[in-house]
Amino acid sequence: MLENTKKGTALITGASAGIGAVYADRLARRGYNLILVARDEQKLNALANSLGEAGAVAVEVLRADLSTREGRAIVVKKLEQDDTISLLVNNAGMAVEGLVIDADPEKLETMIELNITAVMRLAAAAARSFAAKRQGVIINIGSVLALAPEILGGVYSGTKAFVLNLTQSMQIELAASGVRVQAVLPGATRTEIWDRSGGDINQLPPTMIMGVDELVDASLAGLDAGEQVTIPSLPDFADFEAFTAARQALAPNLSHNHAAARYKISEAAR
Repeated sequence: MLENTKKGTALITGASAGIGAVYADRLARRGYNLILVARDEQKLNALANSLGEAGAVAVEVLRADLSTREGRAIVVKKLEQDDTISLLVNNAGMAVEGLVIDADPEKLETMIELNITAVMRLAAAAARSFAAKRQGVIINIGSVLALAPEILGGVYSGTKAFVLNLTQSMQIELAASGVRVQAVLPGATRTEIWDRSGGDINQLPPTMIMGVDELVDASLAGLDAGEQVTIPSLPDFADFEAFTAARQALAPNLSHNHAAARYKISEAAR
């Protein structure tokens, strides 16, 4: 267990590169000690050494494969037992290139384990720990595809819709507990996830692709501003608020004791 600081400790998953590594750098600058979680221990150690040399924070490396039950259990145990942890960045994730009918079902299942099950288990463990202390922050990294399933990757976008729904539900559940829960919805971001999935980010227009440093800085600015959902690319947040209002306007008619009139079948058609 790391020695406590005023800020406490940030546990970051998928921390060996990309978004997770930049979060580690930025949170270290803010005075957090760090617990870095990923599968690649060599990369984690290199990042830990770099961060340790650059600042006064303490850095711990925790190797775990969050797509497995055993790996998730390691990190859940850490969240439950390390009282210094005050912030969770639920960043680990993967993508699978191709259509549902073409993709390897085993890879899709692995993606669901990592993008959904791991996010839920870690968020729940952190929420229990933080609520008991009546303080803490959970940052769940989703994707703008949660709002746009038509673009690509039905299973991937579905996992990110889960992250958004989970986050918004937890915000309500934890509203009185002193625990903050933020969803971050990046657009196309220049990270290793493209190479690992077999995709080619360079097929997209350069104007669509954000650098990882700018993404994380914007996400933390959103956190500082008190946003519950941060979409770094969105110029006018009122657009998302209008989308949310339209969705919530459906609520009174989502469940009735009779089908809507347009679904009534005539006696002749029975």
